[in-house]
Amino acid sequence: MAQVQYYGTGRRKNSVARVRLVPGDGLIIINKRDIDDYFGLETLKLITKQPLVATETLNAYDVLVNVHGGGYTGQAGAIRHGISRALLQADPEYRPVLKKAGFLTRDPRMKERKKYGLKAARRAPQFSKR
Repeated sequence: MAQVQYYGTGRRKNSVARVRLVPGDGLIIINKRDIDDYFGLETLKLITKQPLVATETLNAYDVLVNVHGGGYTGQAGAIRHGISRALLQADPEYRPVLKKAGFLTRDPRMKERKKYGLKAARRAPQFSKR
């Protein structure tokens, strides 16, 4: 008997998270490691769990995640986005809750490119009169 699964893709900065929701008891596995092993900071774990807490489904689904690219903060945001999209597939009734919290919106902020003649995106070389 095939188990029902819900998929969601989340993105933030350079991170891409492929999320699978499986009915279970609240286990979160990221890149074949437990969430406690993967994220050192408590705030990143909180960010990851936000959609599940908002929809009160923290112990209803097991979350299986493959994430790559970017840093830990970007990955946590991407996972949150992916979980939100997967929850929407599981039950469209969650849409108002997730939308109000802002979990369905893809964060458009990206790193600004470096420009020629500058040391960084906006940092100009030090000015010297002589």
